[in-house]
Amino acid sequence: MISRYGWRGALVALAVAGCQAEEREPGLDQAPPPVSAASERGRIVFLGTSLTAGLGLDPDQAYPALIQQKLDEAGLRYEAVNAGVSGETSAGARRRIEWLLRQPAAVLVIETGANDGLRGLEVDSLRSNIQAIIDVAGKQSPKPAVLLVGMRAPPNLGFGYYRRFERVYSELARENDLPLVPFLLDGVAGRSALNQADMIHPTADGQQRMAETVWKVLEPILRRGS
Repeated sequence: MISRYGWRGALVALAVAGCQAEEREPGLDQAPPPVSAASERGRIVFLGTSLTAGLGLDPDQAYPALIQQKLDEAGLRYEAVNAGVSGETSAGARRRIEWLLRQPAAVLVIETGANDGLRGLEVDSLRSNIQAIIDVAGKQSPKPAVLLVGMRAPPNLGFGYYRRFERVYSELARENDLPLVPFLLDGVAGRSALNQADMIHPTADGQQRMAETVWKVLEPILRRGS
C-alpha cells in the first residue's frame, strides 16, 4: 500500500521545491536536444520529472543512462535522451513536448504526474495533459512508439483521489493502445535503502531498480522495431 511509502513528511517541502524548479523550465525557443553525431541511432526520449532527471545523483546514475548501458549491451542501436525536469507537472511536460520532438524520436517514454499528485492537482487535468502529449507524438512523421509510465499519488488527499489518479494511466494506455509500465517506483517506494533522505527520490541503487522495471516493457518494443 502506498501509505507505507513514507511520503507524508516531505510533501510540503517537495511541492515548494517543485514550483521553484518548474520556473527554470528550459526555453522553448532553444534548439531541442541534438542527435549524437557519432551514429544514426534512433532517439529514445525520456520525458519526465526529477525521477527521470535523477535529482541528487550524477546524470550517469539516472535510469535513462542505465537504459543506455542496456541498449549497448544488447546491441540495440538507440540513443537514450534524458529529458527529465525536476519539479515539472504534466502541464509543463505538455508545453515542452513539441520542442522535444523537433528532432525525430523512435520512442517517447512519458513519465509525468508525480508532481501533480504532490500538489493535489486535478486528475482530469492530468489526464488531459497526458492525452495531449500522446496526440502530439501521434502527429509526428515518422511517428514514435509511445511507452506510458504510471505513477501513484501520495495518500494524504484521500483514497478516492488516489484511485482516480492511478486509473488515469491504465485507462489512457487502454484507450490509446499503448504499452504501460504500471508504476515506475515498483519495489523502490518506501524502501529506505533505495531512497535518498527525503524518501521520494531514489538512490543510485533505486535508479537501477527503476531501469529494470522500464526495461522489461521497453525492450520488446525496441526488438519489434529493430
